[in-house]
Amino acid sequence: MTTHPNDPSLRSFIEVDPGSDFPIQNLPYGVFSTDKMSPRLGVAIGDFVLDLWELEQEGLISAGDPGVFAVGLNALMQKGPQVWSQVRARISELLRHDHPELRDNKQLRDRVLIPRADVTMHMPFTVSGYTDFYSSKEHATNVGVMFRGKDNALQPNWLHMPIAYNGRASTVVVSGTKVKRPRGQLKPPNVEVPSFGPCKRLDFELEMGVVVGQSSPMGGMLTESQAEDMIFGFVLLNDWSARDIQQWEYVPLGPFLAKAFATSISPWVVTREALEPFRLQGPEQAPVPLDYLKQAKPQNYDIALDVSLRAAGANAPASISRTNFKYMYWSSVQQLMHHASSGCAMNVGDLLGSGTISGPEKNQRGSLLEISWNGTEPAELPGGAKRSFLEDGDSLIMRGWCQGNGYRVGFGEVEGTILAAE
Repeated sequence: MTTHPNDPSLRSFIEVDPGSDFPIQNLPYGVFSTDKMSPRLGVAIGDFVLDLWELEQEGLISAGDPGVFAVGLNALMQKGPQVWSQVRARISELLRHDHPELRDNKQLRDRVLIPRADVTMHMPFTVSGYTDFYSSKEHATNVGVMFRGKDNALQPNWLHMPIAYNGRASTVVVSGTKVKRPRGQLKPPNVEVPSFGPCKRLDFELEMGVVVGQSSPMGGMLTESQAEDMIFGFVLLNDWSARDIQQWEYVPLGPFLAKAFATSISPWVVTREALEPFRLQGPEQAPVPLDYLKQAKPQNYDIALDVSLRAAGANAPASISRTNFKYMYWSSVQQLMHHASSGCAMNVGDLLGSGTISGPEKNQRGSLLEISWNGTEPAELPGGAKRSFLEDGDSLIMRGWCQGNGYRVGFGEVEGTILAAE
């Protein structure tokens, strides 16, 4: 009897703590290496990484062509949704508690199961292009109230389409990469001319990233089902932001250098299929979207999100925000449909940032700009430290997970530490 990889009753022969992000129901992909092996594709299971390249050499797994698991996800994503599901089902089968192929082969187990504590993680895929959206109504409203007042918080177009800008794929980095404080033109409201120097109002943005696994032709459009099928999976994403640089540069064309210096993502890509049990209806959209943006199915996900800040010199991080991906007004599918609607071609490896994720409560805000209300209400941290914006030496840690019955499907974490500007 075939058991679906999402079945909550599944168990692996590898012991997995109920609080682990990586049970057999998850099986996220990442690129890892050790002192003795070059980077290759693996899957997280409990406290281990399963080496897919080695399994391929043994003839135990295949995606149709040799070398698909050699490095990076792009080659696997190119194969399409049917192969994605087949490969995930085969991995699940090999890891099941009642399946003997890997379970009873100790020599092979010792080769293909590597403790996660012993590996170095790398970028999980090659980013073809990066687009950042602005799709949380709560976040957009908070920012609008701060800078334009309550009566003019949302711009007239915001409720009619997912707003976005094209970012830089060249500076998307994996969790653990240190981030140098950016430099740029600064012009506070009380000075006549700008100066050039290090950013003074450095911020984070809590986001989810969509990993596009299939291409679409230039000149075409996407239906809801086509856009859904193109989404391979999701990562945690921190779109670092230089608020003072942005304030001066963004008129009239929007963010540029204030966002281009770094975007951090988690090393593990959780597949769309693994998130299927946690799909739910998003917020009511009013006015009703135009026909090309209408959804027939629930396209949001119940993903709990936590942001912690470890202040420079502190021993431990402190949580500063707890929210959920379910609050997003525009779904990832709508973002992708809109992105392609003009005739824009989408590529394997495109990354779509959700935009800052904020909830309706004060403790659910997804940026320091909101948490500190533009610096007027600094966040208080253990030991008496306060933060309106990030200081050199601060570390920001984001985590996300879907809670099942007795298990969780998690993303691990995305972490970055701020270094002083050169």
